[in-house]
Amino acid sequence: MKQLKTLVFLPLLLLVFTTCSEEQIDGDRIGTINGKVVAKGTNAPLENVKVSTNPVSSTVFTDEEGNFMIENAVVNTYAVQAELAGYVTAFESVAVLENTVAVVAFELALSNANNQPPSVPVLVFPEDLQTDVPFEVQFTWESSDPDTDDDLSYILELRNGATNNIELYETAQDTFYLASNLDLATTYFWQVKVNDGVNDDVVSQISQFTTIALPNNPYFFVKREEGNSVIYSGNEDGLNGNESEADISVLKLTSAANNSFRPRSNPVINKVAYLRNVGGNTQIFTMDTGGGNKTQITSVIPVNGFRIDEADFCWAQNGSQLYYPNLDKLYRVNADGSGTVLMYQTTDGSFITEVEEAAFDTDLLLIKTNDYSGYNARIFTYRLSLNTEETIVTQGVPGALGGIDITANGQRVVYTRDVSGSENLNYRIFESRMFVFDIPSMVGAQLSTDAALGENDLDVKYAPNEGAVIFTRVGNNIGAIPSVFKLQFDTTIEEKQLFSAGSMPDWK
Repeated sequence: MKQLKTLVFLPLLLLVFTTCSEEQIDGDRIGTINGKVVAKGTNAPLENVKVSTNPVSSTVFTDEEGNFMIENAVVNTYAVQAELAGYVTAFESVAVLENTVAVVAFELALSNANNQPPSVPVLVFPEDLQTDVPFEVQFTWESSDPDTDDDLSYILELRNGATNNIELYETAQDTFYLASNLDLATTYFWQVKVNDGVNDDVVSQISQFTTIALPNNPYFFVKREEGNSVIYSGNEDGLNGNESEADISVLKLTSAANNSFRPRSNPVINKVAYLRNVGGNTQIFTMDTGGGNKTQITSVIPVNGFRIDEADFCWAQNGSQLYYPNLDKLYRVNADGSGTVLMYQTTDGSFITEVEEAAFDTDLLLIKTNDYSGYNARIFTYRLSLNTEETIVTQGVPGALGGIDITANGQRVVYTRDVSGSENLNYRIFESRMFVFDIPSMVGAQLSTDAALGENDLDVKYAPNEGAVIFTRVGNNIGAIPSVFKLQFDTTIEEKQLFSAGSMPDWK
């Protein structure tokens, strides 16, 4: 009996050992690791990146899309390593679960172990401590990189010494930057940072410069920018005819964020008045001739007319008051915004569109009126003390009239008239020309100019010495770009372009 029991026990024991051994070999639980490797900063996929794990599993390489897959990874927590020459090796931890896909992503940064930083930028222009720097200046610097494959980028930092406001301008590889509209008589500080995409920024020394003081710009005009009108001042080069150059000493006075137009200067108080749209109305503002101290003058009673771009106003010559139209009424307001007074109202409901005061006869105004469509226009002088019209310059002619001005002694008037006689719903002007009317003789004549067929001369104003006029010339086609011209009166009448893409001129 004992022998029989032994024979039975041994097979059973062998069976137990065999069963345990098969469960250890066949029972490993496995999962998959998927991932992607990209370049840090650009997210560009990186190909042929070596991906391995610790504990060790399979070693694989990324494809052209930066993707990789490690299959049959035993359930465990792994440190996954991504390695590529020229990049910093990266590690990520990932837990592999049974029959699941673990996802891991790498951003490899360029290795700077063998990459040298760029040279310190050398500031070239403006030179340190330079004065009388113009309002538009091209900053220039020099820098280089020993690693020729590096793409350099620059940041110009410009600080206004008066306001401490800092502007940052970025350039891609260019070692220059054109900045405009710097402030008058202001000290600026500037430096340049360069980066090669691998190393930290390399920063230049700080340099300083001072802009010019207020230029002696006698002209004011308007340009269109970003859908708005912007007021500028400028000068001329002193040359004549074809030898002259346009756009001399141009200085921006108002921001393109606001619609500002129709500048009117007063040299007695060194102020410029202008129109600006505010909350659906058009108000009069004033500013210094350099663009500072902008102040709203009108408020309750705005400027208004049949077309606001045709409406014009004027200073009283001593700078204490301004005259302006509001439909059929003419108002006077003090230069500080107080004391608004109704000065004149048309008897037939026609609109007042333009007004000027005679410098030596401040009781005499030159007024232009028209109907609601801009036509049936009249130009006449008005005696304030008597509340009467004094001289009719022109009336009863077909077409558009405008751009009025009067000499200091009140004896000559200049204006524009569309000699085509067209009257249309769009108030489109086809052939506007300049005319002079002599009040003592009651004789008028057209000025001889170089205006071609299809061009208009508009917005005419006398020079302070009355030896010339300034005006806008523009094609009569929709969207034509205007320019500002000067017409000198002498034995040979000569034209000269002053400013391109400008209109609504005035001078002090």
